[in-house]
Amino acid sequence: MARTADHGGGVRSLRVPIPDNPLGHTLVHVVDTGRGPVLIDTGWDDPLSWDALTEGLAACGTTVAEVHGVVITHHHPDHHGLSGRVREASGAWIAMHPADTAVVRSAQRTQPAHWFGFLRARLAAAGAPEEHLAPLRAPRPLPGFSPALPDRAIVPGELLDLPGRRLRAIWTPGHTPGHVCLHLEEEHPAGLPGRGRLFSGDHLLPGITPHIGLYEDPDDTTAAADPLGDYLDSLERVGRLEPAEVLPAHQHPFTDAPARVRELLAHHEERLTALRALLNTPLTPWGLAERMTWNRPWSRLPHGSRTIAVFEAEAHLRRLVKLGRAEPVPGTGPVAYTAA
Repeated sequence: MARTADHGGGVRSLRVPIPDNPLGHTLVHVVDTGRGPVLIDTGWDDPLSWDALTEGLAACGTTVAEVHGVVITHHHPDHHGLSGRVREASGAWIAMHPADTAVVRSAQRTQPAHWFGFLRARLAAAGAPEEHLAPLRAPRPLPGFSPALPDRAIVPGELLDLPGRRLRAIWTPGHTPGHVCLHLEEEHPAGLPGRGRLFSGDHLLPGITPHIGLYEDPDDTTAAADPLGDYLDSLERVGRLEPAEVLPAHQHPFTDAPARVRELLAHHEERLTALRALLNTPLTPWGLAERMTWNRPWSRLPHGSRTIAVFEAEAHLRRLVKLGRAEPVPGTGPVAYTAA
């Protein structure tokens, strides 16, 4: 039984499962247009996910073959994974911000050995021990790394070409370099006060904070100087929109976006303050990650989660350095950081 929701005004959502992931599902949004439905995100490339997408579209009274276009909030496989199959079945165009399209293009041409070598080098520079690096010395297929190359560019600030709709792209880097939110500049169908509705992707979620790590591109190791700073700036920009309702890609719709933005800004300031206190003793990014609070003790984090945690620690360190609240310790290798 397909799990769908009708949000009114020609907007529906489908729950598309994410295999073996605590998030459970991606909310794929279906927007009616004068030329057929347009999808905002598509879900993970997996047979069960594909079945959920096709069954959900049928429950909405349409089919994959009728899809006119696909707008991707960001390149992660739980959002972009099925885009290629949708295009093959329908001839739909795929739109993405150029910064994330560049990541997709890089992923298409990157061999596993090159990718794992890049990860090893970055983790070693962050202070990772050999037992963490060892599994990365045996390259294997990269899950979720066969993404479709988009054929349209999302231009921030401009309306997308959706007949009969006013959907404007808002560039919100941080979670990825090309993440976008999409502002439906139309009166809310239930008459809620505010300025339209916001498809927020992973940028603004009602009960969790998105991962903010380093922008990973083996061909461009300088891609992000301050991803957390990018995210915080983007949050403030979205809060100023004051949408009547937010339709995120995970969890559930919610109202009062400015209040949620304030909560997230406060959360990150508290975390930065706590991390600076940890730097009274010089620490590498790995050492800092070991001492940070995660959803389970560090000793119980699986290998992949530890890698993500280290990159998030490094993103926070970069922010602290930019703010003048931390600094690298001269002569250390791997580089350690201390409070400034």
